Amino acid sequence: MKWPNYLKNRLVVFGGLGTAIAAICCFTPVLVWGAVALGLAGIVAYLDFVLLPLLAVALVVTYAGIRQVKKGHGAGRSEAPSVRSTPATPSGSPGDDRQGEDPPSETYDLVVIGGGSAAFAAAVKTSELGGRAVIVNSGLPIGGTCVNVGCVPSKTFVRAGESAYRARQTPFDGIRTEGGVSDFGAVSRQTQALVRSLRQEKYVDVVSGDPNVTIIEERARIEAPHVVEVSGQQFQARNILIATGARTYVPDIPGLTDAGYLTNEELYSLERQPDHLIVLGGRYVALENAQAFARLGSRVTILQRSDRILPSESADLTDALTMYLRDEGIEVRTGVTTRAVRRDEGGIVVEIEMNGEERLVRGSHLLLATGRQGNTDDLGLEALGIEIGPRGFLPVDDALGTGAAHVFGAGDVIGEPMFVYTAAYEGALAARNAMEDTQEARDYAALPWVVFTDPQLAGVGLDETQATEAGIEIDVAKISLENVPRSIAARDTRGFIKLIRDRATDRLVGARILAPEGSELLMEVTLAIKHGITVRELTESFHPYLTLSEGIKLAAISFNKDVRKLSCCA
Repeated sequence: MKWPNYLKNRLVVFGGLGTAIAAICCFTPVLVWGAVALGLAGIVAYLDFVLLPLLAVALVVTYAGIRQVKKGHGAGRSEAPSVRSTPATPSGSPGDDRQGEDPPSETYDLVVIGGGSAAFAAAVKTSELGGRAVIVNSGLPIGGTCVNVGCVPSKTFVRAGESAYRARQTPFDGIRTEGGVSDFGAVSRQTQALVRSLRQEKYVDVVSGDPNVTIIEERARIEAPHVVEVSGQQFQARNILIATGARTYVPDIPGLTDAGYLTNEELYSLERQPDHLIVLGGRYVALENAQAFARLGSRVTILQRSDRILPSESADLTDALTMYLRDEGIEVRTGVTTRAVRRDEGGIVVEIEMNGEERLVRGSHLLLATGRQGNTDDLGLEALGIEIGPRGFLPVDDALGTGAAHVFGAGDVIGEPMFVYTAAYEGALAARNAMEDTQEARDYAALPWVVFTDPQLAGVGLDETQATEAGIEIDVAKISLENVPRSIAARDTRGFIKLIRDRATDRLVGARILAPEGSELLMEVTLAIKHGITVRELTESFHPYLTLSEGIKLAAISFNKDVRKLSCCA
């Protein structure tokens, strides 16, 4: 029970006075021994009998008043005053345009539609800022694409394929190796066990003890400004975040639906290994899975519409990676137009046109890796006047706001860049902008990315073309891994390191790395770009000999020197 301050103070005053009066009266006999001779002791004893209970009552009242006052003072001394706004009654909440109607049953500072990394980051940030959030998820299980059907299972398959591949061969003399896949279903089952474990530990358990975050696994739809309906129940939202993710874009190819196909949502649960996997596409998802399944023992054919795989990257990168994939027996066909797909008694048949000729590609399974499409179907966005962009993606501004007040977007549903770490960043930023009514813009100036092939293709910042188009006078330094001692010792010199610097400032503006474990080289460059570290400072920094990171120093040195003419540990 919370007592008013005026009552607390009166309790102390009246209790104190009562205690004093009762005490004086109770102990009067001690002071009046003389009254015995006058025959008045009986009267005094009678007064004691009556006043002792009054003394006890007065003491209790005083104690209660003091405790309430102390509680009030203690609250005022808290180190971090709570900024959480107490949920208002639905009819009186800000932005309520439905006066006189039946009020919604719940009020939240943020209603998040979706259940992936953007959703969880937003809910946790809302709680940290003192608000209440509800995550309403449907479709994929809690955790969204990354943990369920994306990053976690795909990289597990990548590493499983790498393990099988390394076991079959070695570059070192005198070592005999052998290996293969004895139980493909076991690979899938182990992968799914990891998915379940991380989904619980990194998503459900993270918010399970937070009284400010609620999870509801139902379909949500926006009914009006500030109102979200979930299975017939209405929630009033001071702010709404759309974080519904994306799914595989299915191209309009005759016969595709009837023939059947796989996407990343089914691929990592297969019990039987594909004999011949045909992959439509030539970007991240296509290349990583193509190499992983090839190394696990499947025959793999890549059908890419563009003239190159990863067409947004420079030709030196993509040409080299194409060569490495072909060296492993992967068939890479580019400049392909897919005319039709059908299924016959032998499996999948893909009709293509390539170099002006019509051809047939036969396989056992077909994987669609043809890009992504935003999950904005039937969300009720039209009630807010929000127009959806191409392929269903949600348009947002730099502060992640949509065209409607108090409605934000984050994660894959807003389009590129579609990484789990950018989704989490966007979710937290959207929640902060919503809760604090700010317009902080997202910043991707030093955004690292990786394609988990082998060798890995990693990048950050601008490439040569982008930097030139931005009006920057650049220098480019490029060294092959044949100049990196660690790569030489490992007998794996595939790839190169390329740095791009601003000639006027000596600061890096970008990097592209094609190397085994190239992603592990990326963060040094990322931090150099973010914090304005110059090339000269990189060359003067200690890099342990025979580490991959030494390659960054050697690449930086090569802006001004030929590293082939330097001694080791230069």
